[in-house]
Amino acid sequence: MDTTVAATGTEGQKWGGGNLPLKVTYGKMMMWFFILSDALTFSGFLAAYGFSRFKFIEEWPIADEVFNHFPFMHGVDAPMFYVALMTFILIGSSVTMVLAVDAGHKMDKKKVSLYMLLTVIGGMIFLGSQAWEWANFINGEYGAVKTKGGNILQFVNTETEERVGLSEFVVEGDRDVDTYGPSEGIWYESSGEYNAEYTLQEVIAGLEINDNITVRTQQLIVNQETGASEKLVLSREEGLAKVKREAISVVQGANLTENEYGAPLFADFFFFITGFHGFHVFTGVLINLIIFFNVILGTYERRGSYLMVEKVGLYWHFVDLVWVFVFTFFYLV
Repeated sequence: MDTTVAATGTEGQKWGGGNLPLKVTYGKMMMWFFILSDALTFSGFLAAYGFSRFKFIEEWPIADEVFNHFPFMHGVDAPMFYVALMTFILIGSSVTMVLAVDAGHKMDKKKVSLYMLLTVIGGMIFLGSQAWEWANFINGEYGAVKTKGGNILQFVNTETEERVGLSEFVVEGDRDVDTYGPSEGIWYESSGEYNAEYTLQEVIAGLEINDNITVRTQQLIVNQETGASEKLVLSREEGLAKVKREAISVVQGANLTENEYGAPLFADFFFFITGFHGFHVFTGVLINLIIFFNVILGTYERRGSYLMVEKVGLYWHFVDLVWVFVFTFFYLV
C-alpha cells in the first residue's frame, strides 16, 4: 500500500508533521484513537450494567424468557434463536468487509463494490432485526401486575410453571367511559387506570375463577437439583392474596419506568446500550454507503489506493466486536 506523504517543507523539524507515526497514515491513526475512546465508553456502560445486575441479582429477568421470540412463529418458545441469527448476520457482514479490504489491496474495483454492498445489506438487516426485537420487548407478550413496592408479579400455570399471558385468563368487564368534545367520541377515563389493555380488577377476577393459575415473583432461587436459577412460584392461595393485597396496576411490555419481565433497570440498560450500539451500526451503514458510491464512481481508482475502505473497515470490525460483548452481557450471562 502506498503510504508516501506529500512534501510539506517541514521535514526533519521536530513538529513538522512530515513523519508517519507508527508507520501508518494519519487517517488510520485517528481512526484507532476514535476506536479506543469509543471502546472505553462502551466499557463504562457495560461495567455499570454488570454492577447493577450484581446488586439486583435476585430480581433480574431471565434472558431466555425475555428474548424468546422469532418472526412468523408466534407462541413458539425459541430462546436466543433470533438474537443468535442477528449476531450471525453482523459477523457475516464483518467477513464481507474483510473481503472488500483485501480486494482493495489488489485494486479490484468490481469485487470491492460487491463486498461493500453485501456489508451494507448485512448492516441494514441487523438494524431491521433490532427494531423488530425492540418492538416485541416494548409491546410485551404476557403482561404482569406491579406491587406497591414496585415489584413485578407474573402469572404461571400451577402444573407446568410456564408463563401465562393475561389474555388467557382475564375476565373483561364493563368500564366507565365518558363523552369527550363536540364530536361525542368515546374515550376511556384519563386517570391512568386504562394505560394497559386490562384493568387490575379484571385481572383479579380472572385469577379468582381460574384454579390452574398462580403467581410468580421476581425473586430468584437456585434449584438444588439442577443448579439453575428459577423464579419463586407462590401457592395458589398465597398468590391470589398477594395480588389482592399489594398489586396497584397492570404492566404490559417494557419502557423506561416499567418492565413486565422484572426490574425496570434492566429495560433502561437494554434500551440505552443496544440503542447506542444500534446508532453506531446505523452510522457505519451510512459511511459504508458513501464509500460504496465512491468506489462505483472510481474515486479510489483515481487516487491509486483504497485506503478509505480499510479505514471504515476498522470501524465496522469494532462495531461487530462490541456487539459480541453486548450479546454476552445481555443474552448469555
